[in-house]
Amino acid sequence: MTSTERYQDLPLEEVIGDRFGRYSKYIIQDRALPDARDGLKPVQRRILYAMFHEGNTHDKAFRKSAKTVGNVIGNYHPHGDTSVYDAMVRMSQEWKLRHLMVEMHGNNGSVDGDPAAAMRYTEARLSSIAAEMLRDIGKDTVEFIPNFDDTEPEPTVLPSRFPNLLVNGSTGISAGYATDIPPHALHEVIDAVLMRMDNPDVTVDELMTVIKGPDFPTGAIIQGTGGIKTAYETGKGRFIIRSKSEIEQLKAGKSQIVITEIPYDVNKANLVKKIDELRLDRKLDGIADVRDESDRTGLRIVIELKKDMDGNAILHYLLKNTDLQVTYNFNMVAISNRRPTLMSLPMLLDAYIDHQKDVVTRRSKYDIQKAKDRLHIVEGLMKALSILDEVIREIRASKDKRDAKNNIISKFGFTEVQAEAIVSLQLYRLTNTDITELKKEEEELRKLIEQLDAILKSDKKLSNVIKKELTEIRKQFSEQRRSVIEEVIENIKVDLDILVPSEEVVVSVTKDGYVKRTSIRSYSASNGTGQEMKESDYSLLESVMNTQHHLLLFTSLGNYIYQPVYELPDIRWRDLGQHISSIVSLEPNEEIIAAIGIDSFDDEKVAVLTASDNGNVKISKLSDFQVQRYSRTFKAMNVKKGQRMVGVQLVTGDEDLILFTEQAYALRFPLTELSLTGVRTAGVKGVNLKTGDKLVSMLVLRDDAESVLIATQRGSVKRIALKELESAARAQRGMVVLKELKSNPHRIVGTAFVKPGDSVILATEKDQKISIEAGSLRLVDRYSNGSSVVDENKDGKLIHVYKEVKAELKS
Repeated sequence: MTSTERYQDLPLEEVIGDRFGRYSKYIIQDRALPDARDGLKPVQRRILYAMFHEGNTHDKAFRKSAKTVGNVIGNYHPHGDTSVYDAMVRMSQEWKLRHLMVEMHGNNGSVDGDPAAAMRYTEARLSSIAAEMLRDIGKDTVEFIPNFDDTEPEPTVLPSRFPNLLVNGSTGISAGYATDIPPHALHEVIDAVLMRMDNPDVTVDELMTVIKGPDFPTGAIIQGTGGIKTAYETGKGRFIIRSKSEIEQLKAGKSQIVITEIPYDVNKANLVKKIDELRLDRKLDGIADVRDESDRTGLRIVIELKKDMDGNAILHYLLKNTDLQVTYNFNMVAISNRRPTLMSLPMLLDAYIDHQKDVVTRRSKYDIQKAKDRLHIVEGLMKALSILDEVIREIRASKDKRDAKNNIISKFGFTEVQAEAIVSLQLYRLTNTDITELKKEEEELRKLIEQLDAILKSDKKLSNVIKKELTEIRKQFSEQRRSVIEEVIENIKVDLDILVPSEEVVVSVTKDGYVKRTSIRSYSASNGTGQEMKESDYSLLESVMNTQHHLLLFTSLGNYIYQPVYELPDIRWRDLGQHISSIVSLEPNEEIIAAIGIDSFDDEKVAVLTASDNGNVKISKLSDFQVQRYSRTFKAMNVKKGQRMVGVQLVTGDEDLILFTEQAYALRFPLTELSLTGVRTAGVKGVNLKTGDKLVSMLVLRDDAESVLIATQRGSVKRIALKELESAARAQRGMVVLKELKSNPHRIVGTAFVKPGDSVILATEKDQKISIEAGSLRLVDRYSNGSSVVDENKDGKLIHVYKEVKAELKS
């Protein structure tokens, strides 16, 4: 063999594509998705068939699970024993299947997610309803193919005498496809099949008069018939599963929530742990204790509440924030004609009905052939009994069995089969009674052949047989519905006033991003001083707020963080707070620029004003900043890469805005010139910047008695009267507020509104903080460069100006 014959030079993507394509085809068709006809995946089908084939049925004794797993692996399913045993265990778990396929003795897992005992410890057998899946499999009702090593035949599908796919549901993930079909009540599904057989054009609305919706083995409450109807019509849809609960009143004003049914596929232990974590983390203050009181009589989770707590409010919070309520997404994908297909309810019913017609047709043909073969023998025996003496004489004269058969065939015209039956006849059968029995049997066989022939020739009779058998199964196995169905999905409103205890606290946010809440007691004990902070750091917010209020933190990259006050870390006043990045992740160069406390988002008059250093400004409704889930940052303003958001203020929209640029331009205009826009927009041009200039500060005018303090990088500070800044229109250049110098010009680093008694802090790049009284600066005109307050060479350049904030305690 030459090297070119041994090796193929192929592109990698072609090889990978080809191999992955084959693998995908295999796992789609032969592993992860159920067949639309019997609702089974190959491993489940092989387990049931192996148990049936070995006689491990419901009317016999239990047998070690390991023996079944060995049979399945050795004969039909050459995969790992764990995957086979896991599939077998799942078919025995009453919280997974609506009607169990396998009965198991021993530990077969639990609704808490505990694993089953090893297969050497457990014993299993087929359930009685599983026998209906396999009934008549020996009558050539389904196609058989050779197994993986061609030593045994295995069925490609089971006869499935009830619609198992809808009754027990299915879940699976393959390449590019996933399926989620919920379980249903047996009697409802059978009624739907019967309705579809009677009227092939029946609508989903009509079907839903009998098949109300899914029915989970774990019970619970299903909400949203609209989503169920959509799923039945299209194959996809969603509805809500809610736990069954009630609030029990106890002594001394206490109460408890008792959960008796939880949603399908929810791990009970994890659910209880999550509820207990809410209690321990103090996210939910009203819970005193959480206990799992489930036993062999049923499921029972008890949530004991603190005195005088509103049980409904706590329950609503738990429904919204835990798996006490989950969304179920229908995705009815099944293998139909060897293809994965998204199937509606009528399609699934049709697939099952067509399968049953095929099964009953094949069974009838098999039974006819069996009856004809037996009739042929009966006719031979009757003929032999009518000429018995001659037949005996001929047999006695023969040398052996073969010779006897040949003789009676040639002399009396019997066929080979008849001759075999005659020479094998026992002597006691030669009595008078036997001829009567044979005549009776002949009559019954002819009648049976006639009946079966009629079934094969008439679709109506064929359908009647299927209907009759389905009705018998309905009568034998149907159970009461377990899940309650409610038409409307209830909108849960969580009342935080009840869940979060109302408490006054001091909230602190620093420029470097350290946040905390402190009890009034701790703050008062320190007299609001001595807070641990870095040299360069200072407070952006220090305010008395209620635990039911909210905090908005704005960042330099145009984002904001939403943080309920009660979720802020509770830290002593003198200790350093917790960095915001440990609560919500920030970008490496992202800084907190403003912090605003919000009592309520309902005030329509209040808006949020934001500005970026490219001169853009915008106003957005405060209510747009409220969010439900807040584990990440949200957009407050669309800021391009390399630019920064420089200011944020709460406004009513009637004020005047003053914008200051680095190169000492100031523009004043009324906020009425700005229209409300969404939070994700970039805003409009506020000030027309010169090349190389940028916006550094914005002030919102609320008090005409104030003056404006301006600080420059050279340590110069000045104070000008508001009348110096005349009102203009938006998007202009503005007026100069510093005298331009050719050498080392002054550049604005910050501004503030001040009154003569106010104290202002000037921060330098060398972490020096210089405090000055605003009253010590006389009012000057626009062209003055102010008084030099900071020694640039000794203390470093001035980088920021701010007024100290202090929490005002109520006396």
